[in-house]
This record gives sequence, C-alpha cells and structure tokens, in this order.
Amino acid sequence: MRGHCLSILAGALLLAGCATPVPQSLPLAMQPKAFVGPIQADASVWPDAEWWKGFSDAELTALVAQAQTGNRDLAAAAARVMQAEAQATIQRGALFPQFGASAGHLNEGCNGQSCNNFGSGKAFELTFNASYELDFWGLAQDNLKAANEELKSARFAQEVVALTITANVADQYLNILALRRRIAIAHDNIAAIDGILAVINQRVKAGSTSHLELAQETAQHEAVQAQLPALETAEKQSLYSLAVLLGRPPEGFDVAGQNLDGIAAPQVGAGLPSELLLRRPDVAEAEANLASAHANLDAARAAFFPQFSLTGSGGFVSAVIGTLLGGPNFGYSYGISLMQTIFDGGKLIGQKDLAKGVQEASIAGYQSAALNAYADVETAMVQVANSSQAAGHLAREVDAAKDAFAISSLQYRQGAADLFNVLQAQQTLFSAEDQLVQTVLLNRQSTVHLYEALGGGWQEAPTERTQVAETVVGGGNF
Repeated sequence: MRGHCLSILAGALLLAGCATPVPQSLPLAMQPKAFVGPIQADASVWPDAEWWKGFSDAELTALVAQAQTGNRDLAAAAARVMQAEAQATIQRGALFPQFGASAGHLNEGCNGQSCNNFGSGKAFELTFNASYELDFWGLAQDNLKAANEELKSARFAQEVVALTITANVADQYLNILALRRRIAIAHDNIAAIDGILAVINQRVKAGSTSHLELAQETAQHEAVQAQLPALETAEKQSLYSLAVLLGRPPEGFDVAGQNLDGIAAPQVGAGLPSELLLRRPDVAEAEANLASAHANLDAARAAFFPQFSLTGSGGFVSAVIGTLLGGPNFGYSYGISLMQTIFDGGKLIGQKDLAKGVQEASIAGYQSAALNAYADVETAMVQVANSSQAAGHLAREVDAAKDAFAISSLQYRQGAADLFNVLQAQQTLFSAEDQLVQTVLLNRQSTVHLYEALGGGWQEAPTERTQVAETVVGGGNF
C-alpha cells in the first residue's frame, strides 16, 4: 500500500513537471465566417509580396527599395532579433554539461624563527571540473521554449516594422504628389483670378463698374494666396518625413513626381478571415508572445520542485612539473546534490502568479490583435470602395464646373453676367478640383492600408503556429 502511494505521488510530480499545451484563446464568437466589406469580384485574393509595384510607379518602387536597406527602425528591429537569438543561445546552454579547467603554481617559504609555523616548498596543480543540472522537471526546457518564442516574436515584430515602413513610404510619397497637385491647382486658381481682376480693373478705369467688384475679386485672390503657405509647409513636411523613412537626411532630398495622374489603382481582396490570422505578422507576434508567456508559466510551476545537480572534478598535484601528469598524483571526486526550497516568504508563489498574470494579458493581447486585424480589413475595404465612388462623382463635378466657369467668365467679359456668377463658378471649380485630388489620394492610400491590413504578402509558417482558430481548448491551472 505504501509503495502504491509513493508511485502515485511520483506520477503526480512527473505530470506536474511536464510542459502543458498553449491555451487556445480565440473563441468561435470572435471569428467571423467571412468579410462583408465591398470588393471587386475580379480582384486578386491576398497581396503579392511586392504589392507596391501594383501602383505602376517606378519612383515608388525605388523608394521602397531604399527604405528596405536604409531605414533605421528596420535596423533596430534586426538588432532586436540578434538579441533574442543570443538569449535563446544562453537558455540552450543550460541543457548541456558545463566543463572547466584550472592550472596553478604555488610557492611557499619564509625566513626567521617563525618559520616553524609555516610550510615550505612548491606545488604544481592541474584540475578539471564538470557539472550538470538535471532538467528533471523541464525547467530548462521551459526557459528555452520561452526564449525561442520570444525569438519568433522578435522576427515577427521585424516583419511588422518592414510592412509598416513600406506602407508609410507609399503614404508619404502619395501625399507629396497630392500636395504638389493641390499647390498647382491653387496657382491655377490665382491665375484665373488675375485674369478676372484685369477685366475688372479696366472696367473700373472706364467707370463702367464699381470698386465693389474689384474688392470682391481681390478678397478672393488673397484667400487663395493664404492657402498656399500651409500647403507648401505640408509638402515639405511629407518630403522630410519620407527622407527619414529612407534613412537619409532631409537636406537636398527630393522626388520627381508632381501629381497622382500616373498612379494606378490596383485591386486586392481577402480570403477567409481565418486565413488572415496566418498573414498578419502582428497577430503572429501576439501569438508568439502568448506561447512565450505560457512557457514561462510552466517554468514557474517547475521551480516548485527539487533541482538535481551532478558534479565531478579531478586533477593532478605535484611538487615537480615533470611528474605532474603521473598516475600517483591524480585525484578525483564526484557526487549528486538536491536543492529544494522549504520557505521563501512566498517568492515562488509570487513568481507563478506573476507568470499567470502575464499569460492572461497575452491572451487578451492576442484576441485584441485578431479583432483589430479583422476591423482593419473591413475598414480599408469600405474606404477603398467609397473613395473610388466619390472620386467618380467629383471627376464629373469638375468637368461640369469647368464648363460653368468658362461660360460665366465669357458672359462676364461680354457684360451678359455679373461678377457673382463668376465668383460662384470659380469657387465651385477649384474647390471641386482640390477635393478630387484629396479623394484620389484617400483612395490610393486606402489601397495601401488594405494591402497592409491583409499582411502585405507575408505568411506564417504552419510549423510556427501555436493557435488553431477552429478549436477552443482551455489551459490547465496549477
């Protein structure tokens, strides 16, 4: 009976020391069956790895290539991967025996009557030692697993930075082109106002019109002029931000593009929402963080059990170096030790509770990353579709407004219409042109964000997954 109880106790200890599976943290209620956002039926599913080439702009492609090699945030992310690799190597070292050696030479001697109390002579010494921590409860394996998951997290975080940097380069480049076009529209507006002002000045000199019309058109001229500094400032800010993204100083940096006319509007769609979790590096990063936190919790549980160590040493001692390696001069020792914490004031319990709290936070973090991924895709799809629709309406408005402004200007010069009609048509035209540029920019940037939301062509290797969206399994408690 006593032996049976001991067997049960030993089995329970072994079971407690084994690693437990990572809790599956995405319940079915958090998993949509399909995306509902609008998308063109003939759009390709999931982005290509070089998705930015779909905009058909050689300068954008060159800028992305520069950012991939020169961006400082990417360099920092790569360095963090190196740190994580080193940490994993450190943890892996705990699984192997540790060997060491030492050599020494001792001289003893003295002068005077007190020499009777001291030895005299010399000795040469060569000693080897070895130690090995038995990973009986899996503590070292759990620590290594946590480090490997942190390494995965660092690699996925590097992919997140790369995707974000590429999207930011595209955003800033497109913004520069849009701002330059808006500045050009403002100058066209000013030129048109100057043409009307010339007619008004002639009429004022001829006494055929009052100074009221001159004041009205002059006010319009100054209003448009006042918009230029803000647009030019914004254009410079985007240009400087783009330079920093490329890893170069802003001084002397410029791009050749002047407008969005040559920027294509590529189409991309999404597959199943469950597939999105395999294509978002930020979701994979959160997944790896959860797996690492769970491994740390397993390690905190294993720390409650005794730790076993094997030690051994041997060496040679001789008064003459020539006979140091002789057999009679050799000595050795070996043994096994056990260490068990009896009382630590609650330290181990606190460490386990801390690890459990980190795991709970990581579960919430993974769930949040997945839900935000779904929302990012839905939002981007709506923005792409609606901005495209709005751009079509604005393009037709611009065409109509051009006709209205041309007709009203001609009628005003011929005296068949008053200035109010000209001002109204002029404001409608240039406001519509400016709004069209901003809407086209929104459409292209929304497409960039859709590519980013869909993972930018990245995909997690199946062997690196620890979460299976279709299955919900609860984690164990200790």
